[in-house]
Amino acid sequence: MIQAADLPDTIPIFPLPGALLLPRARLPLHIFEPRYLAMLDDTMKTPQRVIGMIQPLAGPGGNRLTSIGCAGRLTAFSETEDGRYMITLTGISRFRLIREVDGFTPYRRAEVSWEGFSHDLSRTAEEDRAFCRERFLSLLARFFEARELSSDWQSLKEAEEELLINSLSMLLPFEPEDKQALLEAPTLVTRRETLVTLMEYALRGGGEEVMQ
Repeated sequence: MIQAADLPDTIPIFPLPGALLLPRARLPLHIFEPRYLAMLDDTMKTPQRVIGMIQPLAGPGGNRLTSIGCAGRLTAFSETEDGRYMITLTGISRFRLIREVDGFTPYRRAEVSWEGFSHDLSRTAEEDRAFCRERFLSLLARFFEARELSSDWQSLKEAEEELLINSLSMLLPFEPEDKQALLEAPTLVTRRETLVTLMEYALRGGGEEVMQ
């Protein structure tokens, strides 16, 4: 099990609206901007290979950031012929932003705190004992139909609770502030409850009555 003390106090950060990374989940990214290519090159030279994903706040300039993000370890990458990268980050732990750090890098870096997120570092998947898969998948099916989305339903039926809830939290088309609420949910139970609320709200907005 990784300890918070093993993680760096200062990490490169990647502000990307709507992109959500959660502990023990995987996020594929396509890197092509020069500043983030430089970030990736520098990250691969470090022992931890950590990059922090964080949401920018809406507003003039777009430089302000949310207070909580999630760090991932670079676990896969490939380079295209024109010098771009396809990478995968595997979520390690959420972090709290303390302050941005000035420096000579073209990308942004921040001092962060890992305090309060010790469970994120566990290798053991979190459980949701109140989870009713049948009811949840019924709601999900209606949401997919309303949004004209498709999926591998057999995989959804067989996936572990944490993998299912976290993967859907990352992949479903919600607004950035909704993604942030899913990130900040303190437990898997509250994340599932938030996810259900977001899907029900979306269905109500589409004119469909939602059964309680």
